[in-house]
Amino acid sequence: GARRKAEAEGRAGPFDKAVDIAVKYAEALEQKAFGLGPGPSAGLRVQHQFFDKVVYKKVRDAMGGRVRHAMSGGSGMNRRLGLFFAGAGVAVFEGYGLTESTAAATANPPERTRYGTVGQPIPGTSVHIADDGEVWLHGPNVFSGYLNNPAATRTALEDGWLATGDLGSLDEDGYLTITGRKKEILVTSGGKSVSPGGLEERVRAHPLVAQCIVVGNDRPYIAALVTVDQESVDHWLIMQGRTPLAPAELVRDPDLEMEVRRAVVAANTAVSQAESIRTFRILAHPFTEEHGLLTPSLKLKRKAIETAYAVEVDALYH
Repeated sequence: GARRKAEAEGRAGPFDKAVDIAVKYAEALEQKAFGLGPGPSAGLRVQHQFFDKVVYKKVRDAMGGRVRHAMSGGSGMNRRLGLFFAGAGVAVFEGYGLTESTAAATANPPERTRYGTVGQPIPGTSVHIADDGEVWLHGPNVFSGYLNNPAATRTALEDGWLATGDLGSLDEDGYLTITGRKKEILVTSGGKSVSPGGLEERVRAHPLVAQCIVVGNDRPYIAALVTVDQESVDHWLIMQGRTPLAPAELVRDPDLEMEVRRAVVAANTAVSQAESIRTFRILAHPFTEEHGLLTPSLKLKRKAIETAYAVEVDALYH
């Protein structure tokens, strides 16, 4: 939203530079906190001070002007986004936990935040990565079982360890990174296992993309269905000197298709060819909770979406 406003006022270039400086500044502070660097250089500090007056202060003012810290959970936050907000003067601490772990099990410590991770185990909690990559939790905050459902309890708990259903990894400092959901793993007809979460997140990073669902279970290759952010698309069309288009026209617009293709190509650079999105289709309408395609927390209901758009999915493989 901030970038759209800057672009409409002819200041997209300076805004993008401000974002880049905020990210570099926060990254330099992060490296210093871990003993990996001296911190921001003199030149970087000068640039940061300049943009703090002309850009970052406006970002803080949009959030009330006094916000300095926030916590994020429920869904993964892009590392670059976290670095930008930190560089703009608002430190967002990402954490992780489940209802079954009585909320937080890990969190980023304020003085040693590692952006792109969900932090270290909170005191008293242990994290273990199983052989298949699943995250297991142990501690006094882990629940004792599901009410009147011993079968589900046996599935979730093993010797007091909670099998979360999430996939993740621990770095050398004990910071946890969530990489996907175990039940969402796709297996192509060629036997390749693909975790869709990371791909979808990278496609969604494009400002014109609202939602992305990767498909390909028992199919020869990976494909995707994409919805667009109508407000961003309307702004994009205006900046191109074009009039707004109806949803049915948008899905056939070659310029929009090219923009989405850029997002897909960028996402594919992070995975192998076998895991890459080979083709995609832009949908006219977003996935909504009202239509039974999103959970109350706005997560994708994958089976429901694939059923509702079975014709479109099949077309991706013809």
